[in-house]
Amino acid sequence: MSDVTRILSQIESGDPNAAEQLLPLVYEELRKLAANRIALEKPGQTLQATALVHDVYLRLVGPHQIQHWESRGHFFAAAAESMRRILVDQARKKASLKAGGDFRRVDISALEIELPASRVDVLELHEALINLETADPRAAKVVKLRYFAGLSLQETADSLGVSLFTVKVDWNYAKNWLRAAIET
Repeated sequence: MSDVTRILSQIESGDPNAAEQLLPLVYEELRKLAANRIALEKPGQTLQATALVHDVYLRLVGPHQIQHWESRGHFFAAAAESMRRILVDQARKKASLKAGGDFRRVDISALEIELPASRVDVLELHEALINLETADPRAAKVVKLRYFAGLSLQETADSLGVSLFTVKVDWNYAKNWLRAAIET
């Protein structure tokens, strides 16, 4: 049993000191995942990786949260889902009329620079992911673990309890499915 899994069990059993022991073990990994997710956002994102990690951590092991963590992989899968929800909420908030709605901030110095095509609109991805969950729930889980949690193919396979080959097939299928859903 890893240290993370052991501490998660202690949190579940009500040990008040366990949450303090968990943060140093998972903070850097969560911070890297958050930074990677935010880097893929459209320009103008105001949420910082550190704030995202803190929000995720509070949602997962906050004083009023009672969760059952089966393993380290389960914890990071929940963290990925929580990051996704926070980013979707943030995108919805920014898209509201009160926050400027359709107005776009333009940086004059960047007008001649073409943005890479890899940037994804979180709301479009969220809607497409909801539809993928209906069509293929396991492929949607693979996307959440790979894209939002940053897990490797092998870590994703271990987390889902399926073969590496299955994850590779699901990952390729999901990427193509989401690309088609977002581009239409």
